[in-house]
Amino acid sequence: MAYVNPHTKEIHCKVVYYGPSLGGKTTNLQWVYQQTSAMNRSELYSLPTDTERTLFFDFLPLNIGDIRGFKTRFHLYTVPGQVIYNATRKLIIKGLDGAIFVADSQAERMEENEDSLRNFEKNLSIQGCDISEIPLVIQYNKRDLPNALSISELRTRLNRFNVPDFEGTASEGRGVFDALKSVSKAIITVLKGGEI
Repeated sequence: MAYVNPHTKEIHCKVVYYGPSLGGKTTNLQWVYQQTSAMNRSELYSLPTDTERTLFFDFLPLNIGDIRGFKTRFHLYTVPGQVIYNATRKLIIKGLDGAIFVADSQAERMEENEDSLRNFEKNLSIQGCDISEIPLVIQYNKRDLPNALSISELRTRLNRFNVPDFEGTASEGRGVFDALKSVSKAIITVLKGGEI
């Protein structure tokens, strides 16, 4: 749920990167951080777990535009991919405004992708949200690997909500900003339709 700060004339929006363990969520967020001017971003924070990290930072995009005189600031978060950290996942998605589901394109990871997407849908439902009603995009990551499934198969198995989807190779920055711009624009559209 977006937070409006009338003193700074900013609207704060929360975007969460969700997906299976080692699918590329952290790599996406790190790429965005590295490509964002230091003047327009906060520090990159990390909450380590035994095998993964939850990363977050916020930034003020330059080209999205104002909403009734307010600038939009996005806070980006990753969730831990492993199931044992489900309580942390639930906490991180609380109050989200949009999400990027980062799927691992490798054939042997398809079951984990499907499990993670079902887990995301369930965790949203517990919080009273319907996955089909939030700004959501899917990034099919690791497209550079030889065992990557076809986009048509990935779409058939993962994109049952018919949301925007993008091919990506987060380690090279491919598809990273496409997915982020898409979900950001969808969030802005929702905000413009509501009261500020």
